[in-house]
Amino acid sequence: MDENSLAPTLLLAMPQMQDPNFARTVVLLCRHEGEGAMGLVVNRPTETLASALAVLEPPPARDGGLRAWIGGPVEPQRGWLLLGYDPAPDQGITVGDGLYLCASIDVLRRLIESPDAEREHRFLLGYAGWGGGQLEAEMAASAWLTVEASKQLIFHTSPEDMWEAAIRSLGVDPYALQLGTGVH
Repeated sequence: MDENSLAPTLLLAMPQMQDPNFARTVVLLCRHEGEGAMGLVVNRPTETLASALAVLEPPPARDGGLRAWIGGPVEPQRGWLLLGYDPAPDQGITVGDGLYLCASIDVLRRLIESPDAEREHRFLLGYAGWGGGQLEAEMAASAWLTVEASKQLIFHTSPEDMWEAAIRSLGVDPYALQLGTGVH
């Protein structure tokens, strides 16, 4: 990881963000390097069950109700498992303290079949991506705030409250924020 990397951190869309893909989003920034950045939106659940999207052979023995979440607009057909625990040796990539990315079909099957569908894990579709310098330019234009990545916030705060809770954790009223550079 680049020494100037912001990852892992949470990016919080400023209230004035107009892009419907990112309005009021919380993005876990997983990688941030000179060539670009990659993150996952962590507060956009869907009503679609993972079992309806994943093609597993043989089919899962049961459906524990694991939902799919929108991870971002890039490659929405690509699935990611974000875990708040290490899935097993050589099956996950450490993103941050207690946060792992995994693409294992075996882990996905286990999560789909688990009766504890909303524990510390998410099945996310797509991701947020930025080309080299793009995220830095957006941050300079005051499009994003940053807050420390938190398992508690990601996995134990309701998705509809997560954005506001994350901003308030900075001691800021989200509705008092203004778009622009410099001091207001």
